[in-house]
Amino acid sequence: MLSNSAKYALKAVLYLSLNSNEEEKLMTKDISDKIKVPKSYLAKLLQDLSRHGIISSTKGPKGGFYLTNNDKKLSLIEIIEVIDGRQRLNSCVLDLEACNDKNPCVLHDIVGRANSEFVKSLQKTTIEDLIADIKKGKSVFPFE
Repeated sequence: MLSNSAKYALKAVLYLSLNSNEEEKLMTKDISDKIKVPKSYLAKLLQDLSRHGIISSTKGPKGGFYLTNNDKKLSLIEIIEVIDGRQRLNSCVLDLEACNDKNPCVLHDIVGRANSEFVKSLQKTTIEDLIADIKKGKSVFPFE
């Protein structure tokens, strides 16, 4: 359902959320080493996220990427849409172009219900929510 790019972006945003702020910015190489994503690939993702207002960045000697409190209030769907676009979440699991509600593939109904719930969860869950779960010990993020 999610591309590797979207997964990498989510990992990067979570890492930034836990380890950065307006005073403590992180460089791409610092993040890529920790979350095990190639630096050049991650740089492109971070630039896209910054350009779309998902994460914050500043240039210069004390520059880097970081998340503000407002950035943390964004929903996960906003990250996914920047990286993958909405169509990927709604695309056929078998990659059949003709698949739709009126002309469903064999997996359409099965995946459609699960996908619908997944999209709803992405819409209502914020970065802040995930960080709260990590801090409460309800979930893990092994890249801290």
